[in-house]
Amino acid sequence: MEDRILIADDETQIRNILNKLLEKAGYEVQSASNGGKTLEHADSFHPHVLLLDQCMPDMDGMDILKNIKDQHPETMVIMITAYGAVDKAVEAIKLGAYDYVEKPFDNDKLIALINKASNHSKVLIENQQLKQQISGKYDFSNIIGVSDKMHAVFDQVKSVCSTDASVLILGESGVGKELIAKSIHYNSNRKGYPFVGVNCGAIPLELMESELFGHEKGAFTDAKETKKGRFEQAHNGSLFLDEIGELRMDAQVKLLRVLEDKKVSRLGGKKSISVDVRIISATNCNLEEKIDQNQFRLDLYYRLNIFTIRIPPLRERPEDIPSLIGHFIKKYNQSVGLQVENVSPQAMETLYHYQWPGNIRDLENAIQSAMIMAREGTIQKQHLPIRCKADADPRKDHEEPIPGLAARSSEINDQAEKQMLVEALKKCNYKRGDTAQYLKVSRKTLYNKMKKFGLLA
Repeated sequence: MEDRILIADDETQIRNILNKLLEKAGYEVQSASNGGKTLEHADSFHPHVLLLDQCMPDMDGMDILKNIKDQHPETMVIMITAYGAVDKAVEAIKLGAYDYVEKPFDNDKLIALINKASNHSKVLIENQQLKQQISGKYDFSNIIGVSDKMHAVFDQVKSVCSTDASVLILGESGVGKELIAKSIHYNSNRKGYPFVGVNCGAIPLELMESELFGHEKGAFTDAKETKKGRFEQAHNGSLFLDEIGELRMDAQVKLLRVLEDKKVSRLGGKKSISVDVRIISATNCNLEEKIDQNQFRLDLYYRLNIFTIRIPPLRERPEDIPSLIGHFIKKYNQSVGLQVENVSPQAMETLYHYQWPGNIRDLENAIQSAMIMAREGTIQKQHLPIRCKADADPRKDHEEPIPGLAARSSEINDQAEKQMLVEALKKCNYKRGDTAQYLKVSRKTLYNKMKKFGLLA
């Protein structure tokens, strides 16, 4: 796609000269003779660069500039000024203009400047599109979870995201704490600013302060240049402190001071730097026990724990397993080029019985491994990792549950069994004979199950 340039000048001759020059240079060009038409073209043409004459017949050039930067911040405005009117050009740059040129033009310098401005515009557009994609990725509707427990988590996220309250996310490893943290950020009024994460358990203790608060050049042996810490990087956005329970005590003291003062001091620095950051922290350990053991500060705990979200482990919400499996199959079919369609009832039964100590991350790894083994078609029980099969509970001989679920009498299990039944009916176009054969149960059992769950037409 060609770079789009809008020329706004009330002199016909200037517009014609610029039009020919820029079209010859390969640009897509439109022109306007007054302020009103300039704003109309900006709305419909979406130029990368606007060449704007400082003096327009119906509107002041500065007013047009303000309007453009307000409505189309991705458009770079280059002001056209009369010779010697540098003071006006400087004022325009303060108001957001990219640069200025004086009449008469040097054609080569003008095209070089437009190239530079247009490239800057395209970077802004790409960044905005990327932010929109990221924001969409962490929309609530894209987080997988059909269980009541996960819907309760979603309700909590929706309640807290519109505030600036500090959030503490609790849950075992692999349950998706960072995903929830990003959902809070990208659905908040800070979504246009950075989400910065730091794993407090993965950074060496001696580097933790430098990572969080930054350092000045020469602050220590390897400090060869000044570096902003994570707090400064997250200014106006959100800072995600994962595994906060691993933060050592002296770093906890400094973190508490930053949360109270909203200022950071880089290592080796003498001045304080103001920061506006929302704190979202997460841990898989019991912070209250650490407090009792004098390993975590009570005052810091109160600062971080204004709003708590607990994400249940996967073993407590098995009804989420089919949706998660479907998501992972789609994901790895696309990324690896496989052609796996579904999971056999026997394999699904095994996956339901496994306790998933690594939670969703563990399930994803198992499905990815099984897909590599199967390559296409249906994942069978033999394709599953050995660890999953070793943990499966034997099915009772006197019962005939729908394969995919053993008879662990519970309300959660009924919900999961109903979901599997609905998915099987859809796959078989609601033909009961085909559905019974697919599920490997008798037609009588299928009828009784459909009656139990209110699925009879």
